[in-house]
Formats: sequence, C-alpha cells, structure tokens
Amino acid sequence: MTWPLCARSPNSHDGNGLDRLTLRTTFNMFAPTSRAPTLTVRFFRPSDVTTTTADFLATVPLFSGLDQIELQRFADLTREKFYPRGSVILFENDPGDSLFVVRQGRVKVVLIGEDGREVILGVLGVSEHFGELSLIDDRPRSAHVIAMEDSHLLVLRREDFRKRVESSPAVAWSLLTELSRRLRRADEKIGGLVLLDVPGRIARLLLDLADESGSPTIVKPLTHQTIAQMIGASRETVSRAMKDFQDANWVTVERRRITLSDRNALEQRAQARM
Repeated sequence: MTWPLCARSPNSHDGNGLDRLTLRTTFNMFAPTSRAPTLTVRFFRPSDVTTTTADFLATVPLFSGLDQIELQRFADLTREKFYPRGSVILFENDPGDSLFVVRQGRVKVVLIGEDGREVILGVLGVSEHFGELSLIDDRPRSAHVIAMEDSHLLVLRREDFRKRVESSPAVAWSLLTELSRRLRRADEKIGGLVLLDVPGRIARLLLDLADESGSPTIVKPLTHQTIAQMIGASRETVSRAMKDFQDANWVTVERRRITLSDRNALEQRAQARM
C-alpha cells in the first residue's frame, strides 16, 4: 500500500497500534518533485516468517538466553514490516506500545532541533532493537527512528511481550542487562561531549564502534556527516580530523568502511583533555 507524503492512511492505526505516518517535510529527505513521494509499508503474515524468525531471535541479545520452544513462542507473536530508506519508523512523542528488532538494514535514532538540526543518538543494525523503554514505562517515544536503508523490522506488541515475560523471567533479566548497558554508554557519551575535543570524540566513537563489531573494521558504514551528527560537530571539522587520522596511519577508509590501524594511538587521543 502507498500513501502520499505527509498524509495518514485511511486506517492509520493498525493492529499493532502503530500510526501509518509518512515523512514530515522538515526532514528534507527527498528533493522536491512535481509528484509527491510515497511511503510503502509491507506487512508479512506470520506464516511467512515464523519458520526462520525463531532462529533469528536467537541471535538477538535480548532473546539469546531462551530455549528453542520459548523462542518459537515469541516468534509466533511478531510481525515483520518493511520500511524503505528515508522513511520515519517512529516519531518522537508518538505513543509507545511496541518493541522493534532490526532483521535487515539499518536505522538511526535521532533528535530533531527546532532549527531542523539532527543529532544521532545511535545507529542500529541487524539483531539490535529499539522501543524497549515503552515496554516498561508506557511513556511516549523519546526520539525519532528513521530507516537509513531499506529495512525489515520485527515488531512485538507490549501486551504480548509482557505476557511472555511473566512466564519467562530470563527475558526480563536480559532487558535489564541491555538497559544497564545503554545507560553506561549514555554516561560515557555525555562525559565525552563535556571533556573531549572533536578529534577526541571521534576517536572514542571509532573505538566504541570497533568494539561493537568485534574487529578492527567497523561493520556499519559511516559518512562524515553521520559521524558529525553522532558527536555534535560539523561535517567539515570531522573531515579534517579524519584526514589527520588517515595521514597518521591511525585509520584506513575504504568504501566508507573504517578500519582501526593504530588502536593505541586512538585510545590516547580519546583521553580527556582539560
């Protein structure tokens, strides 16, 4: 189904309680055309996906501690949805009633200032999830989530999740562990913004992303603009710092894939400078 830009579908509230919203013009995601762009969301029947969804959920940290039977029970409750690149999956302050898991593609969690400036809180790839806060506090969404590329997401409603948690406390512990990890990362990010200059923030970000990838090469492709939005700097400043890193042989860049060549140098650069 397709709906014109900046419009709701006639039935804008589906079974998951999700608004079928399209892009707001403030995001400037598309160039002006004589014909309004459209947002396409495809729905997949459970019978199409549950045969492999359970195996996929086993790769998601939140569910990895469950046995196959419990994984299948969660899989039976999920719906898979497709979002094209540039589409808004969630708007800040929307009602929060579902957990999303990235099955394919990449999404970014962002805040948008009144002047239209975008600050990226995180970039999430396969097996990562978002929306877990709404499973706990019933509060509205705290940020926008936008598809950085064509993405397939698994959606699990809060009511279904809570029922399963009651019979599987292991998921509750996994959720607490994940929230604790994200809180620690948020503390580290705040400290970096306060105590580090821009090159130091970039070094810290690259080290963290390499740790997430489990190798010197950062799996997630990054543009200088994306890095700038993640650390609160301008693209020009990031470009200069990345050139300095490359000239010093601290990193190599090929097709937006960044590899850490001198981790020790980056760790020293990521130390607080007062």
